[in-house]
Amino acid sequence: MALTKEDIVNEVYLKLGLKKNRAKEVVEDLLEIIKRTLEGGEDLLISGFGKFIVKEKKARRGRNPQTREDLQLRPRRVVVFKTSGILRKKINSGS
Repeated sequence: MALTKEDIVNEVYLKLGLKKNRAKEVVEDLLEIIKRTLEGGEDLLISGFGKFIVKEKKARRGRNPQTREDLQLRPRRVVVFKTSGILRKKINSGS
């Protein structure tokens, strides 16, 4: 089961005691800041959590697996996530 945006809003609502509408605004504003940062090509570091890194992928040859037809894949940017050591330890310790 995945954590949804609504789940995050509920956590903010319960932990910070904000009104539900305000909690939703706070979460939406935070996600908008994250999106703008990544769209601008900047990396995003959240201490104790991890780093979102924008990487440039070069154009390359590919193949359609259904038709086996060769094709040229366009250059593109992708976002990768690297966990912090702290989070990695927590995930692997099971706590």
